Amino acid sequence: MEKKRILVVDDEEDLCEILRFNLNSAGYLTDVAFSAEEAFAKLKNNYDLLLLDVMLGGITGFKLAELIREEYHDNVPIIFITARDSVDDKLKGFNTGADDYILKPFSVKEVVARVQAVLSRTEFRKRSETERIEKEKNLEKAKKSENELLVFSDMVINSETKQLSIHGRNIKLTKKEFEILYMLAVEPQKIFSRAHILDLVWKNEAYVLDRTVDVHIARLRKKLGEYSGCIVNRSGYGYCFETNGKN
Repeated sequence: MEKKRILVVDDEEDLCEILRFNLNSAGYLTDVAFSAEEAFAKLKNNYDLLLLDVMLGGITGFKLAELIREEYHDNVPIIFITARDSVDDKLKGFNTGADDYILKPFSVKEVVARVQAVLSRTEFRKRSETERIEKEKNLEKAKKSENELLVFSDMVINSETKQLSIHGRNIKLTKKEFEILYMLAVEPQKIFSRAHILDLVWKNEAYVLDRTVDVHIARLRKKLGEYSGCIVNRSGYGYCFETNGKN
């Protein structure tokens, strides 16, 4: 796994070196800057997290955070480290987009733990956003192909009429069975986990178990007859559609 990059910004050089040593020991790649101006020049390195002192000479940490949010990295996590402990200062820090606020004097172990916690939350948000975007792409792809016929030899799936025919004979499917079949067939070879199928087909319906997917697919396979082998179970992963799966 690629190491996360951290920039420590503080005009106390000894403190910067202490933090750099301990963060590097914890598995991060750490750079330091002794002023806001120096930090700004280093932002091209695309850091995964910034540790900013508030009371910098010249441009303050608060102002630096505002500039970063406006001109550079909108989503990069920021943790303020400061001796200013008033409620107003903390509110100002969070209002500028801070993810955490650590008071001086502090334990270096606490700083490392806070860094780990903020990076974990950020990684979770990124994964959630990626999944959301992927889901929207799949839905858009499905919309674009709504008027298309999916033809596999003598099996035809009509997404417009929501009908399946084999050798010209209509096969009666339930709404869920058709949605599962179409979702798999429109993207052959792509593996859909049970959780993914539940999310796309059952959406927000409550009290639906993973086993429900298996039951519906078992019924669907029976109705597909000689084409039942098109729906393949990839053990430990989920289901996919194979165009050469005719029995």
